[in-house]
Amino acid sequence: MRKALFCTILLVLGIFLAGAWPVAAAAPLYTCKQLGSLGGTPGSTQSRAEAINAEGQVVGQSVTSSFTSHAFLYSGGVMQDLGTLPAPYNDSSEASGINASGQVVGTSLTSYSLFHAFLYSGGVMQDLGTFPGGVNQSQAFGINAAGQVVGWAFNSSGYRHAFLYSGGVMQDLGTLPGCTESYAYGINAAGQVVGYSYGSYSYYHAFLYSGGMQDLGTLPGGTLSEARAINDVGQVVGWSSTTSAASHAFLYSGGVMQDLGTLAGGSNSDAYGINATGQVVGRSDTSSLGFCAFLYSKGVMYDLNTLVVNQPKIMTLHLYEAHGINDRGQIIALGMDGAYNGAYLLTPIQSSAAIDLLLLN
Repeated sequence: MRKALFCTILLVLGIFLAGAWPVAAAAPLYTCKQLGSLGGTPGSTQSRAEAINAEGQVVGQSVTSSFTSHAFLYSGGVMQDLGTLPAPYNDSSEASGINASGQVVGTSLTSYSLFHAFLYSGGVMQDLGTFPGGVNQSQAFGINAAGQVVGWAFNSSGYRHAFLYSGGVMQDLGTLPGCTESYAYGINAAGQVVGYSYGSYSYYHAFLYSGGMQDLGTLPGGTLSEARAINDVGQVVGWSSTTSAASHAFLYSGGVMQDLGTLAGGSNSDAYGINATGQVVGRSDTSSLGFCAFLYSKGVMYDLNTLVVNQPKIMTLHLYEAHGINDRGQIIALGMDGAYNGAYLLTPIQSSAAIDLLLLN
């Protein structure tokens, strides 16, 4: 009986991999693993995964056993507490970006209500400070292979401006014409920076900075947009409003902003990450399940919940946001499974692994 079942699975999987079912074959399958927490207890979000590098190292924020939130680095199956910047009343930090060398950037409180961008490297958390004369606040979100960091800081006029931190110097990237503020979220190996520039609640646009700040515009009919990430070939992802006033995930490539749409039944979507092959991850609402994490690959948007092979063992699992994807195809997501609400790591599986998992379920 078991031999017959095994042969049947081999036959079905062979047809699947051969492309007889073209829609399904276009989607990879994943194993899904909880990353846990730094000691947080059930009842709230225990951890958030914000970025993943080429080696599969993950960074984010987690609740500790003392009910504070600290930046973490997850590597080799272990979640490490990165601590905080040394300062009075400092009990909170979060990590937002990591490069291939394991350098981490994020934000840490420096006093009761002020916070600074940090760079964590070689076991040391360095305070990146702020613009000269600015309000004592800054945040870092992205870092590239060369160790260049992007984020925002208050300038001497009291406005938030995107910065590029390189060689020990924090450079003000300015704003788009007619805007007063800007925020930088991502940077690629070439030093191209993406984010958005703000003029008012009714006007802000995604930008690409490469020696100057370029307005990426919006999807047709839209007035608002934000860029969240950029890959090494210059493709940009984020969200834009549309004619219907909904917001849709976009992929900007070759000078064109493409609408990625939504999952079935949804009205809104947002893209957070992209890898070198152009796979995009983010979230989309649906008609019945609220927001679901998605993978956009080869022109199709997939609900990641439908691609998890070991999901039958995690019956209550619901992945609601995906924040990053590396060039191996590993994805970081946020999800709920019973009492656990936190970070997950999804890893693509090979056909042999798929057979083993199908036999066990």
